[in-house]
Amino acid sequence: MTMGLTEEERDLRDSVRGWATRTVTPAVLREAVEAKTERRPLFWKSLAELGVLGLHLPEDVGGAGCGLVELAVVTEELGRVLLPGPFLPTVLLGAVLHESGRAGELSGLADGSTLGAVALQPGSLRLARGGGVVTLDGESGYVLGGQVGDLFLLAARDGDETVFVALARDRLDVTDLPSHDVVRRNATAAANGLEITEADVLQIDSQRVLDLAATLFAAEAAGVADWAVTTAADYAKVRHQFGRPIGQFQGVKHRVARMLCLAEQARVCAWDAARAMNFGSSARAATAAPRCSAAEESLAAAVAGATAPDAAFSVTKDCIQVLGGIGYTWEHDAHLYLRRAQSLRILLGSTASWRRRVARATLGGTRRVLGIDLPPDAEDIRADVRAELAAAAALDETECRAYLAEKGYTAPHLPTPWGRGAGAVEQLVIADELRAAALKPHDMIIGNWVVPTLIAHGSEEQWQRFVPPSLRGDLVWCQLFSEPGAGSDLAGLNTKATKVDGGWVLQGQKVWTSMARDADWGICLARTDASAPKHKGLSYFLIDMSASDGLDIRPLREITGEALFNEVFLDNVFVPDELLVGEPGDGWKLARTTLANERVSLSHDSSLGSGGEALLTLASELPGGIDDEQLTVLGKVLCDAQSGGLMGLRTTLRSIAGGHPGAESSVAKLLGVEHIQQVWEVAMDWAGPRALLGDQPRTSGTQMFLNSQCMSIAGGTTNVQLNIIGERLLGLPRDPEPGKGV
Repeated sequence: MTMGLTEEERDLRDSVRGWATRTVTPAVLREAVEAKTERRPLFWKSLAELGVLGLHLPEDVGGAGCGLVELAVVTEELGRVLLPGPFLPTVLLGAVLHESGRAGELSGLADGSTLGAVALQPGSLRLARGGGVVTLDGESGYVLGGQVGDLFLLAARDGDETVFVALARDRLDVTDLPSHDVVRRNATAAANGLEITEADVLQIDSQRVLDLAATLFAAEAAGVADWAVTTAADYAKVRHQFGRPIGQFQGVKHRVARMLCLAEQARVCAWDAARAMNFGSSARAATAAPRCSAAEESLAAAVAGATAPDAAFSVTKDCIQVLGGIGYTWEHDAHLYLRRAQSLRILLGSTASWRRRVARATLGGTRRVLGIDLPPDAEDIRADVRAELAAAAALDETECRAYLAEKGYTAPHLPTPWGRGAGAVEQLVIADELRAAALKPHDMIIGNWVVPTLIAHGSEEQWQRFVPPSLRGDLVWCQLFSEPGAGSDLAGLNTKATKVDGGWVLQGQKVWTSMARDADWGICLARTDASAPKHKGLSYFLIDMSASDGLDIRPLREITGEALFNEVFLDNVFVPDELLVGEPGDGWKLARTTLANERVSLSHDSSLGSGGEALLTLASELPGGIDDEQLTVLGKVLCDAQSGGLMGLRTTLRSIAGGHPGAESSVAKLLGVEHIQQVWEVAMDWAGPRALLGDQPRTSGTQMFLNSQCMSIAGGTTNVQLNIIGERLLGLPRDPEPGKGV
């Protein structure tokens, strides 16, 4: 797992990782830890020769002319190895000076001859102006890298505003501080009536400096978090207690899976901040965002600042917990990463302040547009699609749905003749053109699962009978999978199918079946071989919901008071042989079918989703306005919303590049469900006692809160999702089979 998406970014990562493996050995790290005072790292020249100190700086000063995405990839990688020395303040200082138009010191930063130091908080430093003279008085906030820095970037108060000054070390009174982060240490810098020039005061908005800092701090935090997840998972695989690897215990497995979710949030938010910044370089990363406004850039940086350092802090604490006693020792590196994460979080400014910044910007109307630039060949596709869709505009609704189905637009990712065999780029173009033409193909809902299964495993007769009418919307499907004793453990179902002349007789009970009263047909899993292992004895049937004798469909009232779900009792329901899909025993395989060419989508709604927008509306209507506590909570919810959108965006970008899904797709469902539940819980809290009134409309916060409780159950419960993340992504040992011990 890494921030880089393109081949070039991964090559850059690999180059830095190889250098770090050879150079930042355990002995080098421990020498930095045990040193009495911090010194310029012996490897600094080698690091400069690698080209990463000036990666983001112009070529005419010895840089590589790249952007912040490439720098973030490197910063994440060096955060993963807890690089000693002032890499972070040096590259941050270079970025700030470059944007300030102050080029004189950039070559020294790029070639490693000048080390940077940064204080983002002004402390008591103040500027005074009088008689044409500018003086600097007071003591700075903590200076990151101040013990070895040559050039200092210092925040200072100038009247009611914060400004940044850049001064050489020898003009300041620098005091080394005993530092919480013993690998990269801090100092303070004092000035007593120091005369400076206007050129020493950088011509850059102070918030821009903080946004650049948030972006790079977040990238390093992502690397710290990734190390903690990997370390905890690797330990949990091999550490045995009570006769089992501890990673097999769900308490540990789920903790490490949660760690991965937080680390992934940190990564996607740091990545997006880097790609959003219209950084002062001619080069643009292949995954850079389309040009966006300054307000949108700042929002992306604020989300990164509010999310990544705090995530790294939580994950490094959890790492120590998973490691147990060994993690609490001085000899293990875990506490060094904890110290780094906590230092990043505090030096950048409180998490609460960054969350409030996100909330204020969003309440003010700023939104992150999660768009992408499609490759040039998209325009050729667009012209063909637009011409074909033009014929649909004059048709009535029924004719239009049939036309779109016939031309493959209901599910373009499906193979021809049912779809268009569309790859990622064509799917995105089609979605654009359908939206522009105000055309909506039929949404098959459950049919979106049924049709690909029939195409992959069904017979020619089944294709012709069921696929075209499903695509047109002439058939509505329901799914008869879950049972009272087999929810998440689908393979444990007991509905039985007995072979008889000409078909099968099904007997059993299904539950949580949505649309059962409205569906024309249902897909049903039933056990055809009780002697086979539970995954092997299942078969996949098609049931006529309107004409089959023996079906008893009973509405199931939910906690909302509605009855959208149903119980379905099957009492000797006959299913002809031609309605068995595949062979007997293929049911589990069929239920898990996905086609190689997956559906790709990119939301064009708000990056915050409908829930986030609803919460913003409620916040704007609070009597007396929103207070700081509510503003902080709102910022957290909005950060979670945006990070979910970013995970979807990264998945889409991987598809366009021909890659496989990353961790984002597995993590997104879990976090998305918990996010929407949090949205409506907060909405009820803010509504106060009026939220407790009964008989509220379906769209009220109260009803949405109740309705959202099913989301962490349906389609795989949260606990099952955590098992999947732990086992499939992190390689933790699977739960033992019941009755089989370890």
